[in-house]
Amino acid sequence: MKILNLYCGIGGNRKLWDGKAHDITAVELDPKIAYIYKDLYPTDTVIIADAHEYLLNNYSNFDFIWASPPCPTHSGTNHFLNAQGVIRYPDMSLYCEIILLQTFFRGKFVIENVKPYYKPLINAQTSGRHLFWANFKIPNIKSVKIGGFHSNYKNGARGDIKGNLAKLGFNLDKYNHPNKDKLLRNCVSPKTGLAILESALNIYNNNNAIQIGLFNNL
Repeated sequence: MKILNLYCGIGGNRKLWDGKAHDITAVELDPKIAYIYKDLYPTDTVIIADAHEYLLNNYSNFDFIWASPPCPTHSGTNHFLNAQGVIRYPDMSLYCEIILLQTFFRGKFVIENVKPYYKPLINAQTSGRHLFWANFKIPNIKSVKIGGFHSNYKNGARGDIKGNLAKLGFNLDKYNHPNKDKLLRNCVSPKTGLAILESALNIYNNNNAIQIGLFNNL
């Protein structure tokens, strides 16, 4: 199956996918993060590009699409930021992508984001601490908690980082990246990523089987 993994980060959702069974293309804007992803998943095709534009121009070339657009402008922290004078619009590209895929995409898709500080403009499914917009049933998985990070490493905060690294199954020690804690916070739990892909695969395979059966009856 041809998979498109947008806003891939270091590939938390991708970690337990079978790279030999699928043709996976990952899109990441930051070259330093894309380098880590490619090193972790050498069989994937990694493209350094704007995922929002890449989706628009290439969605029809894939069977399954996963997108995890940036969440800061949607998260509950905006209540605090607004009170501090940081006033910003929610990034509506999230809903642009949902509408595009809901309307025109013929494969299976999932768009993941945080639970927003406002009522979602398009109904979504909930699993763990996240919202998912998809055209198939999302399993309810209890995700790994990746919180507890701090901007400095005093009072044992570095231990929190290493502990959560172990939970996710990543070891980023060899990479020279200044914000490893942020890379982890942006990860979807690998178990959640696998469960959702398997749910999409069951539908995809069943649809193929139905189509073959119909053609055989002609």
